[in-house]
Amino acid sequence: MPKGVACSVSNCAFWGQGNQCGADAINIEIDQHAHADLTAEFADEDLGVNHQDSAKESSATCCHTFKPKEG
Repeated sequence: MPKGVACSVSNCAFWGQGNQCGADAINIEIDQHAHADLTAEFADEDLGVNHQDSAKESSATCCHTFKPKEG
């Protein structure tokens, strides 16, 4: 579990006590790729393992780890 990762999205399946994220890993992407299908596999030159982007500020990023709580 990521240590010290605070999250205020209480309807996320990974949201835990004290606003702590309970996900095993966190996937963060820049807004430019916010609507990319991250469930598909890509070649390394696309959005694969070696793909890197940079963001000038945190507001240009988004977390793709979010999964709604069931029920």
